[in-house]
Amino acid sequence: MPSKPKHVSRRVLFQRVATYAAGAVTIYGLGLNRAVAQAKVPQKTVAYQGMPKGTDRCDGCSSFQPPNACKLVDGEINPQGWCSLFTKKT
Repeated sequence: MPSKPKHVSRRVLFQRVATYAAGAVTIYGLGLNRAVAQAKVPQKTVAYQGMPKGTDRCDGCSSFQPPNACKLVDGEINPQGWCSLFTKKT
């Protein structure tokens, strides 16, 4: 037999909503939490291509990890490739 749901006070409800909202702000605006930072996006999502876009290439990006990986994009990465997350090394 199903148990009766527990009563959640208004204060607890607002605290939970505030905690959830703070997490969403962290993910979408002010930084990344650890779980999201470890997740990589699919190549298709970032328009990855195995050839450079002009002079921009993966091996010139701050997220590139030699010999053929990326901190942000999933899968094998061609050093001469490019994606929409390209950020030139400083």
